[in-house]
Amino acid sequence: MVGLNSGTHSKAVVLGRILSIAIADSLSNAMGIHLSEESKNTGSTVHVWESTIATFIAKFVIALSFIVPILVAPLPIAILASVLWGLSLIAVLSFFLARTQGIASWTMIAEHLFIVLCVVMLSYYVGNWIEAWKE
Repeated sequence: MVGLNSGTHSKAVVLGRILSIAIADSLSNAMGIHLSEESKNTGSTVHVWESTIATFIAKFVIALSFIVPILVAPLPIAILASVLWGLSLIAVLSFFLARTQGIASWTMIAEHLFIVLCVVMLSYYVGNWIEAWKE
C-alpha cells in the first residue's frame, strides 16, 4: 500500500490492488498450506481441506480489513492508519506466538516489526522510483 500510494497517489489504484492482492495472496497461501498438509501424508482429506479453507478465509479477511481506512479517510491518513493497523496485527500475533513457544515476547515482536518496517520502507522507495521512472 505504501509503495502503491507513493507511486500513484490514487485511491482507486490502491483499493484495486488491495483487492487483487487479497485474492491472489490468499489463494496462493491456501494452496501452499494445501500442498504442505498433503505432503505430510498424516492427516485426513477433510483435515487438508479444513486447513486450506481456513487459511484462505483468514488471509482474505485480514487483507480486506486494510480496505476500511481507504474507504473512510483521505488517502494519506488511510495509508498511515493501515500501516499502524498492520504493525498492531504483527505485534499482537508475535506476542501470542512467543508465548506459545515459551520465549521472550519482546524479542519476537521487535524482530517481526523490524522486518515489516524494512518491507514498508523498501516498498515506499520502489513506489517513488516507479513514479519517477514513468514521468
